[in-house]
This record gives sequence, structure tokens and C-alpha cells, in this order.
Amino acid sequence: MYKKTLLDNGLRILTVPMPQTRSVSVLLYLGAGSRYETDPQGGISHFLEHMAFKGTSRRPTPRDISEAIEGIGGVMNASTGVESTGYWVKVAQHKFSVAADVLADMLSDPLFAANEIEKERRVILEELKMIYDVPSSWVQVLFSRGMWPDHPVGRDIGGNAETVAAMTRDDLLGYRASYYHPCNLVVAVAGNIEHDAVVSEISVNLGDWGTEHALIPCLPVNSQPGGPTLVVETRPTEQANLALGVRALSRRDEDRYRLRVLNTIMGEGMSSRLFQEIREKRGLAYGVGSGVSALSDTGVLTVWAGVAPDNAPVAVTAILEEMDRFRQELVTDDELFRAKEFIKGRTLLAMEDTFANAAWVGRQEILDSEILDLDEVLAEIDAVQAEDIQRIATDLFRTDSLVLAVVGPNEEKDFEGRLVL
Repeated sequence: MYKKTLLDNGLRILTVPMPQTRSVSVLLYLGAGSRYETDPQGGISHFLEHMAFKGTSRRPTPRDISEAIEGIGGVMNASTGVESTGYWVKVAQHKFSVAADVLADMLSDPLFAANEIEKERRVILEELKMIYDVPSSWVQVLFSRGMWPDHPVGRDIGGNAETVAAMTRDDLLGYRASYYHPCNLVVAVAGNIEHDAVVSEISVNLGDWGTEHALIPCLPVNSQPGGPTLVVETRPTEQANLALGVRALSRRDEDRYRLRVLNTIMGEGMSSRLFQEIREKRGLAYGVGSGVSALSDTGVLTVWAGVAPDNAPVAVTAILEEMDRFRQELVTDDELFRAKEFIKGRTLLAMEDTFANAAWVGRQEILDSEILDLDEVLAEIDAVQAEDIQRIATDLFRTDSLVLAVVGPNEEKDFEGRLVL
């Protein structure tokens, strides 16, 4: 069971006691990500995340920051998402105060030195090139553009070469001033720690950082899909990389757990329908699977595969046939049981880690301001029925919601007439 304290400046502190562990994970979540950016700002949330590691007044160089954690055997990192940005450190339990101090220092007092901005700009541009050079990664970028055209949700989180190259120090500071505030921050800590001790430590580090601040809301998503949509980028690659999917459910939709079970039956693991049909029975792909991503007001279910170019049209048809099966017939009792056990087992295994526990409460708090405990979620999974799966499939698996992105030697004409459900 977690505990929560709200500081006077609006900062939320959550702890999950795990007395059996000898580590502690400290996560700082900000309620801002790429969908909060205007088009000229594309990638600025990600740029800010990088700059937090580039020096503070007390730790003026990137090496000073990394050595502060690595010098005690800890690990640290950060990530930028569509709706949030997270910074984290995992250390031995008795080094918790060091972890809290370093993270607070990075967030509240970054230097934004001009030379570090220019160096990191070059690093990010190389990161964007890396994504482009990996077809299995780039196809996901194209898929998002096709799913949410002309909207920040459909933009690459890192932005593009033009926006990153044009960002100034003032741009970074201005965006930071809009979203980096304690009322938009959650600190989540899990491990062999006492709640009061955590609150005391965080209060010293961040209790005087800023005050309540009105946040600029993000642009809502048009609820109506505009498909079917086909995006093909022809390249002389050995494989055709496919991303095929539909608009799905938001993070707050009451059917979200039912969709999770559907997705597990469809494409999670080697016993899933897609793996068995596309790889084992037909031998079309080495890797194939599906996943669900949920945002505050929309979501997506994506199937991915890498196939021989000549087999790409056949693979698309086979995937759509598997989608249609969910509409035409009930999943079997055995499939339903195994999917539930898969989800529950994988969740329980993950929750033995301090990082996973801190992320569990921290992400829910920053994104939803409501936290379900593990038993509540497992009960939701257990309650899913075969009829629920068929109903959701009928609602979501529609021709007008289909988006297919392809990176490989194929051309658009190879897939003409195939995006039909």
C-alpha cells in the first residue's frame, strides 16, 4: 500500500514500502511531453530532458552528475513520452539521500550552458538519424503520423532535424517555465524506506521550489478516425517492416483492461494468435507481435512484423484476417484463461522490483490523479469475458480506422485494396 503527501507548493510525494529489498528507486514525473508542444517546438520536451544531465550550479559538468550516481553503484536515466517526462535513479537503500539530492538538483537548477546546448543538439540530431536508419523504428514514426496526422500526438517525440536545429536557449527556458513546476511534478519512491523520512528529504530538496502555477493544456485529439490510411516509404532494404493498427481506447476508458486481454490473445508472446499464424504456420516473419498504447483521450493498437517484401501484402491480409476473427467468433475459454494468467503473471513478476513499484504509483498519479492498487487491476483482468472481447473488436476493428505503414522495397500499389475489414 502506498502513502501520499502533498507539499505546500503542490508537489506530490508517494512512497511504496518494500522492506524486503535492499535498493530504492526514486522517480520524478512531470506532466508534460511531446503533445504539449507546438509544431515549431517539436522535440523540445526531449531536448529539455537531455539538458537536465548537462550540469547544475553544484555539479557543473555532465561528468559531475553521472559520477555522483555511478560512484555509489547506482543507475540513472530519463525518458520523454507523449504526455509525461520521467527522471529516475536506482541506488542501494542507504544511498537514498544522494539519489534524491541529485535528481532534485537536476530538475530545479540546470545550467543550460551554451556550449552544452550545442553539443547536445548534435547528439539529438544523431539520435534522430539513428531512428531513421532503423526501419523497424522508423516505420513506427510513419505509423503515428498516419494515425494522427497534423497533430502533436502523431509527431516523433524527438521532433525533427529542422525544429531541433532551430531551438534556442530562450526557447528551452520558456518551455521549461511553462511546465517545470512542483504542482506538475510527482516524486515516487519505492524500496526499504520510511514515508516520513522520504517526505523530509524531498521537502529539503524541493519544498521551496516554485509555487502553484496554471498549466497550458494540450491540444485534444479528433475522436473520428480518417482511414483507411496507407503510408509507404520505399527503401532498398532486405525486409519490409510493417506497422498495422487501429485507433483504440484511452487510458481512462472502462474497457481498457478488456482490450489488454484482447491484445494478449492477439499478439503477446509465442502462444499468441499472430505468432502462431504468421510465424509458425505460414513462416512469413521471424518477429511479429502487437501492443496497446493509451493516452488521456485516445489510444492505439499496433501490429508489427518484418517480412520478405514479396510476402508483405500476404502478411497484411493475414493480420487483418486475425483481427476479423475476433469480430466473427468468441475467443475460446482456454485462450481467455491463458491470456489472463499471462497478464497477471507478468505483472506480478515485474512488481518485485523497486523501479516497477515506483513507476506504478508515479505514472498513475501524474497521468490520472487516481491510483489503482495491484489487486484491483488483477480483479479487472479476471472479470473479462469472451463477449467483452468480441464487442470491443467489433467496435475498434473497422476499415475507417485502419492505418498501415511500410518501410521497404514495396510500393503503394502492392497494398491497394487490402486495407479492408
